[in-house]
Amino acid sequence: MPIKVFDFFSGCGGTSRGFQQAGLEPTLALDFDPDAANTFRHNFPNVDFLEGDIRAISENDIAGHVTAVGQAPKLFCGCAPCQPFSKQNTVRPENDSRITLLSEFQRFVERYNPEFVFLENVPGIRKSTKVNPLTDFQKTLARMGYHTDSGIIAAQDYGVPQRRRRWVLIGSRLGEVSIPKATHGEGTSNPLVTVREAIGHFPEIAAGMEHPDIPNHRAAKLNAINMKRMEHTPPERGRECWPENLHLECHKDYAGHSDVYGRMRWAEVSTGLTTRCISLSNGRFGHPEQNRAISVREAAAIQTFPDDFVFTGSLNAQAKQIGNAVPVQMARVFGDYFIEHYYQHLRE
Repeated sequence: MPIKVFDFFSGCGGTSRGFQQAGLEPTLALDFDPDAANTFRHNFPNVDFLEGDIRAISENDIAGHVTAVGQAPKLFCGCAPCQPFSKQNTVRPENDSRITLLSEFQRFVERYNPEFVFLENVPGIRKSTKVNPLTDFQKTLARMGYHTDSGIIAAQDYGVPQRRRRWVLIGSRLGEVSIPKATHGEGTSNPLVTVREAIGHFPEIAAGMEHPDIPNHRAAKLNAINMKRMEHTPPERGRECWPENLHLECHKDYAGHSDVYGRMRWAEVSTGLTTRCISLSNGRFGHPEQNRAISVREAAAIQTFPDDFVFTGSLNAQAKQIGNAVPVQMARVFGDYFIEHYYQHLRE
């Protein structure tokens, strides 16, 4: 009997796809972003979707979906928007209305008492603020009898070709749990997955162009000055190679953010992707060799979405969906763990 996944704050479906690849069964998804909702529906046509703000959705609104799965084990995942706790957030967390979204997810956990719970967010979610719903959520899980484990993990340690630190929590009503061990990198039999392994198979395209046969293999346009900057950036290097006339005034007396306008490196994992991961001016998002930023398809591959996963919406909307997503391969490792844990307790 497959574990049924209820994906709150689903976004475009990174968590659901990873769990699906592991053998879990996405059953219901919920998100308020219309572009992400359309992408999810396109790629999961048999999964019910609730499009709306979780704050306006009651526990009763999903009762029929929960009843429909009968006695099958349920996993509720709540990967709420991370922006309130991100280093880049300029709004004090206690003044950000999104900080309460975890409490909204908690309502559904308390009502339906699923066998498993999965949370993913930025490490900053652990910050002590005047209003931190995480503390109350963890106390609630303990009161309800869940066994939990939580901590900071690195996505590259789970086969994702990207440096991405995340905080995760897993919970089970069946027995003790522990965060899955790393599958890649030091101490394992698998090397880290590189940029070349992730995107090296995609054919060449120019800035502003889209490949006719590969979905979402489209790169953002470059203006004349940025094209010159790319032309003066050797493979895998950055703006340190530019002639003086191409430097921005704001960079001349500032050594920080050195990755901005840089190219990715073939033999390494990429830097962490953001919601602006197809823009040269927002990180080391330049293609290792071609004179352009990485395409939407390449960004998706670095987030370990399969090549047939199609993104909808504008180019910027697609990049936002990818940058916000849980890496598929990382979710798959956790899905494998939940399945192993479930069947272990069935045998006992």
